[in-house]
Amino acid sequence: MRYINRTDVYTILHYLGMIMQGIGIMFLLPLIVAIIYRETSILGFIVAAILSFACGKSLSYSFKDHKRMRLKHGMIISSIVWIWAGLIGAIAMMISLDVGFFDAFFENMSGWTCTGFTIFDDVEVLPNSILFLRCLEEWLGGLGVVVVVLGISFRSGTAAKKLYQSEAREERIKPSITNTLHKTLNIYMIYTIAGIILYLLAGMPLFDSICNTFTSISTGGMGIKNANIGFYQSNAINLITMVLMVLGATSFVVHYNVIKTKGKALIKDLQFKMLIFIIAISILIIYLLSNLVPMEIAFTVISAITTTGATITSSNVLSTWPYFSLIILIILMLIGGSSGSTVGAIKLTRVLVFLKSVLNNVKRLVSPEGRVITLKISGHKIPSKAIQEASTYICLYLSFIVLSWLIFSYYGYDPLNSLFDIVSAQGNVGLSTGVINTELNPLLKGVLIFNMWIGRLEIIPILVTIRSFFEAFKK
Repeated sequence: MRYINRTDVYTILHYLGMIMQGIGIMFLLPLIVAIIYRETSILGFIVAAILSFACGKSLSYSFKDHKRMRLKHGMIISSIVWIWAGLIGAIAMMISLDVGFFDAFFENMSGWTCTGFTIFDDVEVLPNSILFLRCLEEWLGGLGVVVVVLGISFRSGTAAKKLYQSEAREERIKPSITNTLHKTLNIYMIYTIAGIILYLLAGMPLFDSICNTFTSISTGGMGIKNANIGFYQSNAINLITMVLMVLGATSFVVHYNVIKTKGKALIKDLQFKMLIFIIAISILIIYLLSNLVPMEIAFTVISAITTTGATITSSNVLSTWPYFSLIILIILMLIGGSSGSTVGAIKLTRVLVFLKSVLNNVKRLVSPEGRVITLKISGHKIPSKAIQEASTYICLYLSFIVLSWLIFSYYGYDPLNSLFDIVSAQGNVGLSTGVINTELNPLLKGVLIFNMWIGRLEIIPILVTIRSFFEAFKK
């Protein structure tokens, strides 16, 4: 039995073309920055914009009669879109800078997936338009490339619903997918504007304020300074960044309900309470058991669990932290923030469901025979399907980390440091102990690109795409 036929391929190409057009239009924004600063990177953005838009237009028009969308189509489209976005960004960067394709692709995949790793030793010599591109990619990637294009150009319907679900999003602010997308974009824009204003009031230049707000609210963390946020040497800026990171790691549904409930929704949200509790406990443990600076501890802990990767300490300094501190950070990078937010990693909901299911199994074993034990969270019954999905996802997630870790260990990298950076890559975090740099073996860069890709799309769409690829080429 064939799971992917010619009609499926045509449907995928039609909708893929529409989103490719949106990506092409997005590259006009850094083009405007290049024009303002009169930089030579103008040509790179023009070529990238035209190439993506023209290819997309050709595909969407050629297969315009194939519009019957299914979830498997949406998953394959989303998987390909993120690769395409990385390729187009790489082309713009290659034309504008003296950088090879693979490094440029790594840099842009790191941006789009909100990971924040960089292959540049000195980012401060880069043109402002390239710096803006990296930050814009994170801002768009944090919300989701497909989600952004959907919110701007698509009408409500089955196609919008399937594409929305394909980027691992189920939460709805409104019954309609289109209304949900519009409300999400509005909330995102409000926090972005607020962040820019706060940074300006703290003394940060306008360009820096825009870029750092983009990377903080998207929980991306890619810096425009070599020392990242640490460059500014300001506790006020550090605090603003920490607030933005927490906001980015909080569900958009909660943000929307905060206004309606006068703040009660935030206090009642279990994921938000867990997030704050874990942050507080982690800071306290590291502070009591080490001689590290409190601000550095707090900033790094929040950056880790919100999967932002922004830093006020260099990777060289981070690698000297006590081993137990690094292990705590690894655990935080595995957990991540709330579902329905901009974060990567496993996410608090899955962790909570998994732990509760383990506790329920123990209860079942010690309870009298025949007793029915249901899993409830905040008074809501959790179906067995959700428990199974959470457990399966966590097992898959950890399996890919272990596989990548074995590859890095084979190449002779320090086990703890390499594990730290792999967990950071797959969780779309960006914190590093120095393993990831320009001189890293291309094969290992490829492994990390794969980790970033599956981490952003939460694995299943990638597996569906790989299976479909082999299915399409069956005789």
